[in-house]
Amino acid sequence: MNARGALGKYGEDLAARRLVEAGMTVLERNWRAGRAGEIDIVAMDGEALVVCEVKTRRAPGLVGSALFEHPMASVGRTKAERLRRLAERWIEERGGPPPGGVRIDLIGVLLPRRGAPVVEHARGVA
Repeated sequence: MNARGALGKYGEDLAARRLVEAGMTVLERNWRAGRAGEIDIVAMDGEALVVCEVKTRRAPGLVGSALFEHPMASVGRTKAERLRRLAERWIEERGGPPPGGVRIDLIGVLLPRRGAPVVEHARGVA
């Protein structure tokens, strides 16, 4: 695994832990649908299915510089549409939607140069 892959896995580990701490049950991680893409984390929040995208970034020396993009800012409309299609495919393979519906969440993990990682969870982003 390269450094980028290790960074992503670390962020996903932190994100999965955050979801469990919030009372959710993680069903799958890194679910792939061939060339269509991947869902980072699939979880249940009560009766709702949660498809979770995780974005991890290292903070530069100067937060607020022009080089810094917050991890949550990297998910645009195209990525959100892809997540919806992947969620539909995941549901089809498992026999139908859950009673509580489907929600797409985003977790941003920011790794500062010093100190603890910052994990932000946005619910229902798409």
